Amino acid sequence: MQADDIVETIPTRRTFGAVRRWFRRSALSAADWDALEEILITADLGPRLSMELIEELRETVNTDGSVDVTRAHKVMIEHLGDTITNDDAEFASGHPPQVIFVVGVNGVGKTTSIAKLAYMLRGLGHEVLLAAGDTFRAGAIDQLKIWGKNVGVSVVAHKAGSDPGAVVYDALDAAKAREVDYVIVDSAGRQHTNVNLMNELSKMRRVAGRQVEGAPHEVLLVIDAMAGQNGLQQAQGFLTTAGVTGIVLTKLDSSAKGGSAFAVAREAGVPIKFAGTGERVEDFSAFDPRRFVKDILDKRPDEERYEVSE
Repeated sequence: MQADDIVETIPTRRTFGAVRRWFRRSALSAADWDALEEILITADLGPRLSMELIEELRETVNTDGSVDVTRAHKVMIEHLGDTITNDDAEFASGHPPQVIFVVGVNGVGKTTSIAKLAYMLRGLGHEVLLAAGDTFRAGAIDQLKIWGKNVGVSVVAHKAGSDPGAVVYDALDAAKAREVDYVIVDSAGRQHTNVNLMNELSKMRRVAGRQVEGAPHEVLLVIDAMAGQNGLQQAQGFLTTAGVTGIVLTKLDSSAKGGSAFAVAREAGVPIKFAGTGERVEDFSAFDPRRFVKDILDKRPDEERYEVSE
């Protein structure tokens, strides 16, 4: 499945609007470049990526100190596009059932993202089954059941404290019997700080691999866009041990500036495959990096009337 839906974030546009307005200065000083660095970091690009971008943008300065705006715009699109684009971003497809593990720390929107993904896949005509693999927290099981009912998909669950590997086994047994296309497996949110829980995740992967060839076909890591660099640091345990194949970036509709998408893609080394852009179950889409970059860097009509003092 290819990414084909644009991710729209108005707060992101406003932050990068400040970048576009910055380029309208008639001449540039060292202080102006410092201001640009602050804007980019405020947009959650992170210090390293911000400095890389500034170095490239310095090459767009004319001999009189003004900026070649057309060239600068092109440089930003190309650099940010290259940062966030990954040729391995295609989503799992093949002989059913395709097994998707979803991991992430508590509070990032993991369970909600599972429900939204299930809803999206159902809308594409696929049969979906959920597995309540987070048996560590009783509330997680109940929450997934409620979401499953809301989006019209079945949930395989055991009681709290049960072996999550057994949940995966039963879910895949049911999926094969019912000819389900996708099985989405929830997992405990404290695994990155708990060796035993991380070992449980490894066991779940082994169980899935014995039940279905090649499983899990996807391991999606959910990261909160609002958390920026902190969210990425929290997720490092999963990135190093869980075999993550893609990122789900949540809360791009909020006060997050969206630049975290670039930092996450750069530091995680795996593609952003989906983005949550609102509270509704429909506010979830495949992530198209090129269109995302173009969207946040395109000029808005109201900005054409904005004048920047020198």
